[in-house]
Amino acid sequence: MTTDEHDQYGAEEDPYALALRPGRAPVYLRLADGRRIRVPVHRWHEPPTADDETVLERCVGPVLDVGCGPGRLCRELLSRGVFALGVDIAPRAVALTCARGGLAVCRSVFDRLPAERGWQTILLIDGNIGIGGDPHGLVRRCGRLLAPTGRLVIEAEHEDVEERSAARYEGPQGRCGPAFPWARLGLRAVRRVAEDLAFSVTDQWTSGHRRFATLAHTGTGLRSRRM
Repeated sequence: MTTDEHDQYGAEEDPYALALRPGRAPVYLRLADGRRIRVPVHRWHEPPTADDETVLERCVGPVLDVGCGPGRLCRELLSRGVFALGVDIAPRAVALTCARGGLAVCRSVFDRLPAERGWQTILLIDGNIGIGGDPHGLVRRCGRLLAPTGRLVIEAEHEDVEERSAARYEGPQGRCGPAFPWARLGLRAVRRVAEDLAFSVTDQWTSGHRRFATLAHTGTGLRSRRM
C-alpha cells in the first residue's frame, strides 16, 4: 500500500481494516470464550489458490461474492469473462477490489443489492457463512438474491462445529476491534441449515484442509421449518 493510500484510510483503524492491507502481520478472530483463531490474511491478497480454483470452476455468472475482502475471487472471475460483483461492509475492501480491476459495492448483504433474484452464483467463502452470527438468516437472504436456478457456494469449517458467538478481530500487540456477531459451521451444520430452508446440498468437496458445499433451491418456498 502506498503512503497516499495509507493517508486516505487513516492511521488509526481496527484490526479488520488493517488486515486488508497487503502484508503478513498476523490477525486473529478472538471469540467470546477466549479462543483465538488465526485469519488467513495472506490468502486474501494472493492469486487464487488450487483450493480456490475448485470454487471458481463451479461459478456460473453472474456471481455475487459476499464479504469479498480485497476481491481476489471476483477479480479472477472477471478476468475469465465471468461477470462478478463483490459486496463488503468495509470501504477499504471495496476500494482495494476496484483499484485492482474488480467491481464491488460497499454495503451489507442484508441491504438492497443490484439484480436481486438474478444471481446465478453467490459465494460465501473464507468463513463468510458466519456473517451476522445467524446462518439461517444469511442463507435465507441469499436465497432471495439467487435466481431460481442459482446456487450458493459455501466454505465450511474443517471440523464438525456449529457455534455462534460474539467475536472481535485482534491484531498485533493484542489490539482488538469492536465486537460483532459471528458463527462457525462445519459441513454437517451447513446441511442442517440447507434442509431447514428448502435447499438441497448438490455438491460437497474437500480441497487441502478446506471444505465446501453447493446449495440449490429444492422448491419455491424459503420458509424455515424452525418457526
